[in-house]
Amino acid sequence: MERLLDWTFVVGHMNYWLFIVLMMTGLFIVVARGNLVKKIIGLNIFQAAVFMLYISIGKVTGGTAPIYPVDMQGHMQVDPSIIYSNPLPHVLILTAIVVGIATTSLALALTIRIREAYDTIEEDDILKIERHMAAEDNKEHGAAMGGRA
Repeated sequence: MERLLDWTFVVGHMNYWLFIVLMMTGLFIVVARGNLVKKIIGLNIFQAAVFMLYISIGKVTGGTAPIYPVDMQGHMQVDPSIIYSNPLPHVLILTAIVVGIATTSLALALTIRIREAYDTIEEDDILKIERHMAAEDNKEHGAAMGGRA
Protein backbone atom coordinates (compact mmCIF):
# COMPACT_ATOMS: atom_id res chain seq x y z
CA MET A 1 0.00 0.00 0.00
CA GLU A 2 1.34 3.40 -0.99
CA ARG A 3 1.67 6.03 1.72
CA LEU A 4 -0.37 9.19 1.24
CA LEU A 5 2.24 11.45 2.84
CA ASP A 6 5.95 11.23 2.17
CA TRP A 7 7.60 12.57 5.33
CA THR A 8 11.02 12.86 3.70
CA PHE A 9 9.49 15.34 1.25
CA VAL A 10 7.85 17.33 4.06
CA VAL A 11 10.99 17.45 6.19
CA GLY A 12 13.19 18.10 3.15
CA HIS A 13 11.19 21.22 2.36
CA MET A 14 11.02 22.52 5.94
CA ASN A 15 12.27 25.97 4.95
CA TYR A 16 9.25 26.41 2.67
CA TRP A 17 6.86 25.37 5.47
CA LEU A 18 8.55 27.87 7.79
CA PHE A 19 8.21 30.50 5.06
CA ILE A 20 4.46 29.87 4.91
CA VAL A 21 4.08 30.02 8.70
CA LEU A 22 6.11 33.23 9.01
CA MET A 23 4.35 34.88 6.09
CA MET A 24 0.88 34.08 7.43
CA THR A 25 1.91 35.20 10.94
CA GLY A 26 3.14 38.54 9.62
CA LEU A 27 0.04 39.02 7.48
CA PHE A 28 -2.23 38.20 10.44
CA ILE A 29 -0.45 40.72 12.66
CA VAL A 30 -0.78 43.45 10.02
CA VAL A 31 -4.48 42.79 9.43
CA ALA A 32 -5.66 41.93 12.96
CA ARG A 33 -3.82 44.51 15.06
CA GLY A 34 -4.70 48.18 15.38
CA ASN A 35 -1.46 49.30 17.01
CA LEU A 36 0.83 50.91 14.42
CA VAL A 37 4.04 49.56 15.99
CA LYS A 38 2.61 46.02 15.95
CA LYS A 39 1.72 46.50 12.27
CA ILE A 40 5.32 47.50 11.53
CA ILE A 41 6.57 44.39 13.37
CA GLY A 42 4.14 42.26 11.34
CA LEU A 43 5.47 43.78 8.12
CA ASN A 44 9.03 42.97 9.22
CA ILE A 45 8.07 39.34 9.93
CA PHE A 46 6.40 39.15 6.51
CA GLN A 47 9.51 40.64 4.94
CA ALA A 48 11.79 38.12 6.68
CA ALA A 49 9.60 35.31 5.31
CA VAL A 50 10.07 36.63 1.77
CA PHE A 51 13.84 36.83 2.35
CA MET A 52 13.79 33.21 3.47
CA LEU A 53 11.88 32.19 0.33
CA TYR A 54 14.35 33.88 -2.02
CA ILE A 55 17.36 32.44 -0.22
CA SER A 56 15.76 28.96 -0.36
CA ILE A 57 15.14 29.31 -4.08
CA GLY A 58 18.76 30.41 -4.63
CA LYS A 59 20.17 27.29 -2.94
CA VAL A 60 21.51 24.79 -5.46
CA THR A 61 22.34 21.33 -4.09
CA GLY A 62 25.96 20.55 -4.89
CA GLY A 63 26.48 24.00 -6.35
CA THR A 64 29.66 26.00 -5.94
CA ALA A 65 30.32 29.74 -5.99
CA PRO A 66 30.20 31.13 -9.54
CA ILE A 67 33.86 32.11 -9.63
CA TYR A 68 35.34 31.12 -12.97
CA PRO A 69 39.07 30.44 -13.28
CA VAL A 70 41.02 32.62 -15.71
CA ASP A 71 44.03 31.47 -17.72
CA MET A 72 47.21 33.50 -18.34
CA GLN A 73 45.71 35.27 -21.38
CA GLY A 74 42.68 36.44 -19.36
CA HIS A 75 40.18 33.99 -20.88
CA MET A 76 37.66 32.29 -18.60
CA GLN A 77 37.92 28.53 -18.35
CA VAL A 78 34.31 27.47 -17.70
CA ASP A 79 33.90 23.77 -16.98
CA PRO A 80 30.37 22.71 -18.04
CA SER A 81 30.44 19.73 -15.68
CA ILE A 82 30.56 21.98 -12.59
CA ILE A 83 27.25 23.09 -11.06
CA TYR A 84 27.27 26.76 -10.11
CA SER A 85 24.90 28.49 -7.68
CA ASN A 86 22.99 31.55 -8.80
CA PRO A 87 24.19 34.62 -6.83
CA LEU A 88 21.32 36.86 -7.95
CA PRO A 89 18.82 35.93 -5.19
CA HIS A 90 21.43 36.62 -2.51
CA VAL A 91 22.30 40.00 -4.03
CA LEU A 92 18.63 40.91 -4.25
CA ILE A 93 18.14 40.00 -0.59
CA LEU A 94 21.07 42.20 0.47
CA THR A 95 19.46 45.10 -1.36
CA ALA A 96 16.04 44.27 0.11
CA ILE A 97 17.48 44.23 3.63
CA VAL A 98 18.82 47.76 3.18
CA VAL A 99 15.50 48.95 1.75
CA GLY A 100 13.63 47.17 4.57
CA ILE A 101 15.69 48.93 7.23
CA ALA A 102 15.04 52.29 5.58
CA THR A 103 11.28 51.72 5.28
CA THR A 104 11.06 50.44 8.85
CA SER A 105 12.85 53.51 10.17
CA LEU A 106 10.56 55.76 8.10
CA ALA A 107 7.47 53.95 9.39
CA LEU A 108 8.65 54.31 12.98
CA ALA A 109 9.38 58.01 12.45
CA LEU A 110 5.88 58.49 11.01
CA THR A 111 4.44 56.61 13.98
CA ILE A 112 6.19 59.04 16.33
CA ARG A 113 4.73 62.00 14.42
CA ILE A 114 1.25 60.41 14.50
CA ARG A 115 1.62 59.91 18.26
CA GLU A 116 2.56 63.56 18.69
CA ALA A 117 -0.37 64.75 16.57
CA TYR A 118 -3.12 62.42 17.81
CA ASP A 119 -1.80 61.32 21.22
CA THR A 120 -2.34 57.66 20.24
CA ILE A 121 -0.99 55.00 17.89
CA GLU A 122 -4.16 52.90 17.82
CA GLU A 123 -5.70 52.87 14.35
CA ASP A 124 -9.32 52.91 15.59
CA ASP A 125 -8.71 55.93 17.82
CA ILE A 126 -6.98 57.81 15.00
CA LEU A 127 -9.92 57.12 12.66
CA LYS A 128 -12.39 58.38 15.30
CA ILE A 129 -10.38 61.57 15.75
CA GLU A 130 -10.22 62.04 11.96
CA ARG A 131 -13.99 61.59 11.60
CA HIS A 132 -14.60 64.05 14.45
CA MET A 133 -12.25 66.63 12.85
CA ALA A 134 -13.93 66.15 9.45
CA ALA A 135 -17.38 66.65 10.99
CA GLU A 136 -16.20 69.87 12.67
CA ASP A 137 -14.71 71.11 9.39
CA ASN A 138 -17.98 70.40 7.57
CA LYS A 139 -19.92 72.23 10.29
CA GLU A 140 -17.62 75.27 10.08
CA HIS A 141 -17.69 75.23 6.28
CA GLY A 142 -21.50 75.03 6.27
CA ALA A 143 -21.78 77.94 8.74
CA ALA A 144 -19.38 80.06 6.70
CA MET A 145 -21.28 79.38 3.49
CA GLY A 146 -24.65 79.98 5.20
CA GLY A 147 -23.52 83.33 6.66
CA ARG A 148 -22.36 84.60 3.25
CA ALA A 149 -25.45 83.74 1.28
